Amino acid sequence: MSIQVPSRDSDGYLEDMNEWTPEIGRAMAQADGVEISDEQWEQIMRAREYYEDQGTVPAIRKFAKYVGTDQKILFKQWMTGPMKPITKYGGLPKPTGCV
Repeated sequence: MSIQVPSRDSDGYLEDMNEWTPEIGRAMAQADGVEISDEQWEQIMRAREYYEDQGTVPAIRKFAKYVGTDQKILFKQWMTGPMKPITKYGGLPKPTGCV
């Protein structure tokens, strides 16, 4: 069974974040050719938890502290600015700042 990915903007973020489900997040990553490890998926879910608690997407420093991981490890795991794919595949708003 194939998951229908809802409309996304030019950066690949969902146009309506209320349409997000874990299955849609994984389908988005697959459509983008990105493999998400279990550890990365846990980071996505923790970012969603943070967003629900704080009402904002965390900056990388705050997020690294929140998940108890060094920022350098997050950058290495994601091979890019980690907050962009974490928020994109987590159905969250685009991060602000230097990402």
